Amino acid sequence: MDRQTVFSGLQPTGNVHLGNYLGALRNWVKLQDSYDCVYCVVDLHAITVDYDPKQFESDRLEAAKVLMATGIDPDRSLFYFQSQVPQHSELSWILGAMTPTGVLGRMTQYKDKVAKGEAANLGLFAYPVLMAADILLYHANLVPIGDDQRQHLELTRDLAERFNNRFGEVFPIPDALIPETTSRVMSLTDPTSKMSKTDPNDKSRVLILDSPDVVRKKIRSAVTDSDPDVRFDPAGKPGISNLLEIMSACTERSIDDLVEEYGSRGYGKFKDAVADAVIAALAPIRNAYENLDDEEVARIMRRGALDARTKAEGFQQIVREATGLAAL
Repeated sequence: MDRQTVFSGLQPTGNVHLGNYLGALRNWVKLQDSYDCVYCVVDLHAITVDYDPKQFESDRLEAAKVLMATGIDPDRSLFYFQSQVPQHSELSWILGAMTPTGVLGRMTQYKDKVAKGEAANLGLFAYPVLMAADILLYHANLVPIGDDQRQHLELTRDLAERFNNRFGEVFPIPDALIPETTSRVMSLTDPTSKMSKTDPNDKSRVLILDSPDVVRKKIRSAVTDSDPDVRFDPAGKPGISNLLEIMSACTERSIDDLVEEYGSRGYGKFKDAVADAVIAALAPIRNAYENLDDEEVARIMRRGALDARTKAEGFQQIVREATGLAAL
């Protein structure tokens, strides 16, 4: 039986954080054992906001290196820069011609970003259509997603069904892939919100490439409360509960076990233990990252783009033939 295809992508924003790793990236690595994985740095998605081109070049390479350092293996997965595979954009246009603008206007992420001051440009508005094209281009069966991406996956499924109903059965209807174990890492400065790349406060997140000293400072300054007991109570003690979840994810120890050990030892000792656990979990990634050669990574990404274009072209030709766009 053929293995199913998994697709996912990471934006090159230059600040991949602990939440990205514990909530998604380490699961991506595990998926390589059981699925045909397609992973890309979704750089076209990242240009919907103002950016510096020179810094963007650096961020793209850093994102590729971070993914490789976490364990994404270009010899086991299709791995490339999205912008280097033009079939993504071609399929996005075709799907866009089938997408009601009213549906896009109701997308929660779009409304939230505009409300926060981001420019309401066409790229941001049509972002979910390009995401759908990313997934459908390789006929992906499964998409690892978080709660904030469910709406986009539902649009992808709807567009696949619309296309199939109009032009014949071309795309499989992709399902969400929910890992057996996942971690929802919250902000260190506002533990009622998810840890985010876009939070203006650098202390809100631990970056994968932060030095041990920086990690320790951020964990020590994490918002907690005045009650000195360490216990898991997301509603009453969101800060401590977040740190317990982080430590549990980094050490693979149960939260109950951690509460039993640190419950009455005070916040200082507990935060130091959390910092030790995070530093230990990130150390292999930092070491792997530092041993990667920029030119070699760039070569690997060019090779990956060539392989991706070849595979994507085979699939996209089916789309062209179905829609009447094939070469005469």
